[in-house]
Amino acid sequence: MTDAAEFEQDGDVMWIRIGEHPQSAVSLTDPELLVFEYVQHLALCIDAGFARPAPLRTTHVGGAGLTLARWMHATRPGSPQIVLEPDVPLTEAVRGELPLPRGHRIRVRPLRGEEGVAGLATASADLVILDAYVDGRVPAGLTTVKWLGEVARVLAPGGLFLANLGDRPGLRYAARVASGARAALGPGAQTAYVGLHHVLKGKGYGNVVLAASRGPLPLFEMRRATARLALPTGVVPPNDVISRGANATPFSAATDDTADSPVPPG
Repeated sequence: MTDAAEFEQDGDVMWIRIGEHPQSAVSLTDPELLVFEYVQHLALCIDAGFARPAPLRTTHVGGAGLTLARWMHATRPGSPQIVLEPDVPLTEAVRGELPLPRGHRIRVRPLRGEEGVAGLATASADLVILDAYVDGRVPAGLTTVKWLGEVARVLAPGGLFLANLGDRPGLRYAARVASGARAALGPGAQTAYVGLHHVLKGKGYGNVVLAASRGPLPLFEMRRATARLALPTGVVPPNDVISRGANATPFSAATDDTADSPVPPG
């Protein structure tokens, strides 16, 4: 049985925890205030790839406090957003404690990412964001090459796939997800990492954002955005992602070769 969500207010920020794992941090007054580093990195990639304030058709795989969906509504009003969040009690608790803003186009569907993405129309999303964790780990079914193929089908031309991945030093797990993303997106696909310097340099467990597209990624804009952050953030470009994971192969359910993301440290 899933632990109930716990809400704790600290100044302007409401923290949401499930068991030992913090799920979200939502500002009560400023939806553009992003507390978690990896959420800032996801937003950075979105801003680098898509100009404001044009609406974006967005699919979120994983919802929790809907922090990024709220940010998207604030920065690109009118964006139609689908959130795949199977934890119905969590969604109800979040709606009760942190009501969504007026005029939003956020639709939460009580589905896991596997069946939720499979049910979406082809080329129906400009942006697909994977940020789904169970007990602190990304479920294995959300990183197989078959599922990533469904993501590729749903992405419109020029679309962007972002994934928040927790990994150990060496980023071997992320390398396998990146390999699967390139295979799913086809010839010419590019993958890059965005993360804190100590994570990218292999000095500790942490979150890395994988950015993937069918064509060139906006690397100049991504690097320029990282320079403006107060956090020590870097970008690993496509060629380096490939060279770092030279022997990485996609996760595959067909060969029973799948894995959750690595267990986070205690």
